[in-house]
Amino acid sequence: MKAAACDIVDAPPEWAAERAELLARIAQLEQQVAWFQRQIFGEKSERRPVLPPPEQMALGEGLGPADAAPAPTAPVSAHRRRTSRDTTEQDDDASLFFDPERVPVEVIVVPNPEAEGLAPEDYEVIGEKISHRLAQRPGSYVILKYVRPLIKRKDGQSLHCPPAPVGVLEGGRADVSFLVGLVVDKFLYHLPLYRQHRRLLAAGIEVSRQWLTQQVLAVALLLAPIAAAQLSGIRAARVKAMDETPIKAGRQGPGKLKKGYFWPIWGDTDDGGGGDIVFLYRPSRAAIHVREGLGGNRVDGEVLISDGYSAYARYAEQTGLTHAQCWAHTRRAFERAKDIEPAATAEALERIGALYAHEKAIREGDLRGEAKRAYRLTHAKPLVEAFFAWAEEQVERAAFLPSNPLTKALHYALERREALSVYLDDADVPIDTNHLERALRPIPLGRRNWLFCWTEVGAEAVATLQSLIVTCQLHDIDPYVYLVDVLQRIDQHPASEVHLLTPRLWKQHFADNPLRSDLSRSLPAAQ
Repeated sequence: MKAAACDIVDAPPEWAAERAELLARIAQLEQQVAWFQRQIFGEKSERRPVLPPPEQMALGEGLGPADAAPAPTAPVSAHRRRTSRDTTEQDDDASLFFDPERVPVEVIVVPNPEAEGLAPEDYEVIGEKISHRLAQRPGSYVILKYVRPLIKRKDGQSLHCPPAPVGVLEGGRADVSFLVGLVVDKFLYHLPLYRQHRRLLAAGIEVSRQWLTQQVLAVALLLAPIAAAQLSGIRAARVKAMDETPIKAGRQGPGKLKKGYFWPIWGDTDDGGGGDIVFLYRPSRAAIHVREGLGGNRVDGEVLISDGYSAYARYAEQTGLTHAQCWAHTRRAFERAKDIEPAATAEALERIGALYAHEKAIREGDLRGEAKRAYRLTHAKPLVEAFFAWAEEQVERAAFLPSNPLTKALHYALERREALSVYLDDADVPIDTNHLERALRPIPLGRRNWLFCWTEVGAEAVATLQSLIVTCQLHDIDPYVYLVDVLQRIDQHPASEVHLLTPRLWKQHFADNPLRSDLSRSLPAAQ
């Protein structure tokens, strides 16, 4: 035993370095295991639960034993319960669960058996009761049959026949309602084309999947100038946000696909209507794509808000614009350390949560402009300064390894102190990029449904269509109504005014009287 002890004491110095390296490796592996456990068993939301104070008793705590004497009772006067009305018998418009101006209604008259065999003069109809039921036709597809009379004029013996109505796609056999439904089902409701193809077959309509793909690409080409005009408007905005997310697009070889990226760019609008967003497809995550997306022209007081990717900071430094960074990403850096350093992580999350509490107060108070800026400087700025002072103390006092996740989170925040403080002095700058990430959700959802894009051209089509559909959602516009209108309007619209067809401006100029498809004109009026 003494010899073994001597061996440990007299261990060569390289053993100490190896031991430290192994301990660091163990800590890193423990962090990874804890992360995987959270993915499987932990909370999926980033919202941090607020625990009740320890002095507050739990429900039932402090009550007497089960066999304790029952509490005294007091008599309650009897009453008669009023029978509830059957909502199916109501004919008041307030009870309807659908919009009668948009949903076609077919009337079915139910005969009264008491009137069977009676002459009309033997009874009197004194009223009616109405009930509604939701029904569905398989596939809900309709064939529009255009009947064009061919006439022969007797005065000149000439033959005349009106031309077939012009479709959105020249020579195509798809109505604009079908084209828009195809696009909306795929990109808004994430129904892949192969599933739509099977649904068409089940409805008795035989078309090829290749034809469906061609229709989507043709629609995207028609709408590309509108998306380009929207990008120009975003570049002219003073406050912008940018992010990136991967996508499989284009074949790299047998059974392999290339890895590309969608780059969403958000621009704040002067009318406070939620801003506009454009998705750009690029083949990589290279820094040059930041310049390609944001362009070279600068705007006075321009601010770019992003995550911690160094390409954005480098672009801001080269162009001279103000670079703001996202507090949500800073918070996530501390989230990754909560299993290794729970106490310090809890304090960091508590301090960041206080900043978001003030943002909530700003939203609830509907503060804007100078009032919003003054509130942040008064309430949030002292908290930000206290957070960074606390972070510096933690770095100086704690002897954490560089690989420790808390050390990484502290350095992540301190290195971005100036960028994380930009929002305090600018009312138009949001505290994070969560609004951009919410708009980005269709792409991850698409990866789970339509999985990938066969070609780069297909990826660019996805970018165009998602740019317009997501922007419609930001401005509370029905994408179906919008696309049906602009696809019919774009051929006659002046190219110099194509920006008026972007969702935000379309809502101001054309939303009150949008163009409809022939299908809507052929449906019976709502009863």
